[in-house]
Amino acid sequence: MLLITGATGTTGREVVRLLADRGVAFRATSRTPTGDQVRGDHTDPASLDRAMDGVDAVFLLGPGTADLPAHDLAVLDAARRAGVAKVVKLSAIPVGPVAEWHRPGEEAARAFPAWTLLRPSLFASNSAQWAPLIAAGEPIPNPMGDTRLGVVDPRDLAEVAVRALLDDHGGRTYTLTGPALLNVPEQVAVLGDVLGRELSTVDVPLESLPPEYADGVRAVRSGDGSLLSNDVADVLGRPARSYATWARECFPTG
Repeated sequence: MLLITGATGTTGREVVRLLADRGVAFRATSRTPTGDQVRGDHTDPASLDRAMDGVDAVFLLGPGTADLPAHDLAVLDAARRAGVAKVVKLSAIPVGPVAEWHRPGEEAARAFPAWTLLRPSLFASNSAQWAPLIAAGEPIPNPMGDTRLGVVDPRDLAEVAVRALLDDHGGRTYTLTGPALLNVPEQVAVLGDVLGRELSTVDVPLESLPPEYADGVRAVRSGDGSLLSNDVADVLGRPARSYATWARECFPTG
């Protein structure tokens, strides 16, 4: 039995779909469950204990907020009480404040008999937020300057997560990127080709950003996150999907 936290998010939904297609027994949690989901609230240890009953492995996916350490530690405490053997934690490339939010969960995950850390680069799906601007004919804001990142398709991330949950990937840390480094104007150019439209960007100065966001952008612009990895291909036995592939198949056009 697998427990999938964060089952309503971009990656969590895809993990759930892949497991369901394989006929694997799993339990998906949410703070506000619907359908077959069960309640799992990190501020309510009893709900986590119930969710962990009979579970062998946990996919740990927390909120992208400063509450992440509390979430991760609460879920892992419940997993430890339940005797869970395997934890697969969705983390981040270790750059900037968000990586610091992940650090307590990474350290706690390593205490389990079998653990795997997944550290993805920028999600291709983040650019879906540009769809309303594109529809309105407005330029895409670019606070990242010329910084290039190994933009990763979250479907690849979900496939790696499922492999880590079902197979032996214990003690491994995977850096998950796409096949190419891209900056924002290059991503927008790809979208323009896919949509058959002329798209543009506009630079956004760091001073105009909220301080907590600016700190993260400044850290990424340092270049420490501009890296590529073959880990997706090594785990899946095929190349990582390109940003263009994601854009053709997943970018919202409605």
